[in-house]
Amino acid sequence: MEESERTEKTPKDPSPLSEEQQHVPQRGELALQTGGSEGQPAVGALPQEGQGGQEGQGSSPDPRVEGGAETRGPPPGGPQGGVLRGPDLLGYVGIEAVLDQMRRKTMKAGFEFNIMVVGQSGLGKSTLVNTLFKSKVSRKSCSPNYEEKISKTVQLQSVSHVIEEKGVRMKLTVIDTPGFGDQINNDRCWEPVVKHVNEQYEKYLKEELRVNRQRKIPDTRVHCCIYFLPASGHWLRPIDVEFMKRLGKIVSIVPVIAKADTLTLEERTEFKQRIRQDLVANGIQVYPQKENDEDAEERLLNNTIRESIPFAVVGTDREHQVNGHRVLGRKTKWGIVEVENVAHCEFANLRDLLIRSHLEDLKQVTHDVHYETYRVQRLTAGAVHQGGPNGSDLESHL
Repeated sequence: MEESERTEKTPKDPSPLSEEQQHVPQRGELALQTGGSEGQPAVGALPQEGQGGQEGQGSSPDPRVEGGAETRGPPPGGPQGGVLRGPDLLGYVGIEAVLDQMRRKTMKAGFEFNIMVVGQSGLGKSTLVNTLFKSKVSRKSCSPNYEEKISKTVQLQSVSHVIEEKGVRMKLTVIDTPGFGDQINNDRCWEPVVKHVNEQYEKYLKEELRVNRQRKIPDTRVHCCIYFLPASGHWLRPIDVEFMKRLGKIVSIVPVIAKADTLTLEERTEFKQRIRQDLVANGIQVYPQKENDEDAEERLLNNTIRESIPFAVVGTDREHQVNGHRVLGRKTKWGIVEVENVAHCEFANLRDLLIRSHLEDLKQVTHDVHYETYRVQRLTAGAVHQGGPNGSDLESHL
């Protein structure tokens, strides 16, 4: 009885439904048609195969075509369609505001940058770091009663500072390696440096695998290693080859010629060419590596940098008057070597690489390449023991 009453109350459709109206959209089609208002086609909604635009099948014309001319609108395609750019959108979306959001978050949280300087004593490592950041950030500058002495072993020491410029805060950590290359027998003097780099990877890995880990894991990994070469004008020494060959696999190395003002321009050019030949002959990887270039524009920029490696640099924290301007430079009997003048040395190119153009890329290469290689090796080798919330050891297996 109820079924008969229900049938009587339902008005009869004078015309049967077409095939398109009877069609039940599938899961992929629902994703395309979401957001269409009543009486208007949804963005990206397309007629089914065999129904698109043919007369007599009850389908409405394509809203992007008016009078045979294509109008602005999303291009045809399924869930994996092409890229929608500004002219293809129906209005302003506001995606570009994401950059402002990222900028605000970065300025509020700040970021970290850890740089290691390696080279024998007397090459101006501390002075160059102070010149890079235009402040006294080196270990030697921060110790009021610092006494220069030759260490019997390589001892890594670090000092951290917070540098703020125009509202952007950066925690800078400088790792020094006193005693490296200063002994008569420098056999395996690179091992403490390799150990320190791997210890920071292990520390980050353990924190990453904790059940209750910190919201932001402290990053103590070495993002860049500046290796100082003496301005001998000859070839790479065996200690230089062995160090860079081992460290180049686990950290980004940027070689520099220290105190390059002791070389003539001709000597400097020949020395740089010999070093590049040695790097290739010994299979040494220095930053930036070709395999990490992401596109043609970045490849062009990095090729220019690779042609300049190693950078011939001069460091100083003293200013002098030159043509009515105060400039950083080293005063000699024949004139002043301006540190930031590219005609005098390549310090400006090194600074641009480390800070102004590739700082974030150095951190990304550290995380995506060097740390990822270490993480895969450790987890593939077996168990990783880590301290639990109460200090107990937890064991994590793949």
